[in-house]
Amino acid sequence: MLLLILGFSSSQVRAQQDKMFSQYMFNMMALNPAYAGSRDVLSMSALYRNQWTGLPGAPQTATFTADMPLNNERVGVGIQLYGDKIGVLQEAGGFASYAFRIKVGARSTLALGLQAGASSYQLNLTEVRTSPDGQIDPAFASNISKILPNFGTGIYLSNDRSYLSLSVPRLVKNKLSEYNVGNYRSVQARQAYLAAGFVVGITPGIKMKPSMLIKYADGAPLGFDGNINFWFADRIAIGASIRRNQFSSWSKYTTDAVVGMLEIQLNDQFRFGYAYDHTMNNLQSVAPSSHEIMIRYEFGFGKNRILTPRYF
Repeated sequence: MLLLILGFSSSQVRAQQDKMFSQYMFNMMALNPAYAGSRDVLSMSALYRNQWTGLPGAPQTATFTADMPLNNERVGVGIQLYGDKIGVLQEAGGFASYAFRIKVGARSTLALGLQAGASSYQLNLTEVRTSPDGQIDPAFASNISKILPNFGTGIYLSNDRSYLSLSVPRLVKNKLSEYNVGNYRSVQARQAYLAAGFVVGITPGIKMKPSMLIKYADGAPLGFDGNINFWFADRIAIGASIRRNQFSSWSKYTTDAVVGMLEIQLNDQFRFGYAYDHTMNNLQSVAPSSHEIMIRYEFGFGKNRILTPRYF
């Protein structure tokens, strides 16, 4: 438990501090405000992730996003609400997003996005037992409760067959604690995401959709997710991902998890997704798996506004 807390609360510990998703390609609003309005209809998504199942205090994350285009699709607006819990650390917040969309070709759009919001950060350090003899570590002598305002930005280039995304969702490095030791500073880590994907037809009934996500966080090596999905009859997708370990040292990368994915387009408006992560790091023996569920519903403003399927 103590290692988990240190990893998520200190920017100098080489760990991921922001939320992690296996189905990032279906949840881009959580990564990039410029994605708002890109689906051309009012789109709502909910995602729940239970990470490292079986490990006490393991991360649990829930998000809800909604976005839509305005002004003849020249503008996109959206919201993101989330709750994140790991051990004695709890965070809940919300962001509003705005994207200015520019046509750069017959089928391509470049979006420039901004988001702003705040989160409630609660760290119940007094609940942590740091010594078997009951002595109190000064770093855990009091709880931390803060409201953390923040803003972020991103760009999103897309058409009906591919996308490229670059974003920094949280630019402000808010101070999380007044307690610092040496070079260890308790602040929110600034993180950047680069994502890309495309879809190509293999046969009339089968399409292949590869994607990748590169993650950078202050004080951590680059992380990498590589994914490939196969769509069958534009209704069912089966895929797999591999995640490179962000907890490793600068000189050595290891595989953090391999992921199996299922996506079902139940009808023109409702989509369901599930991801199963098989742990490959040092937690494999105590927490061999993670689970993630996603649902999306899209409100088409008339049948002429529904494009099935929407790959991105």
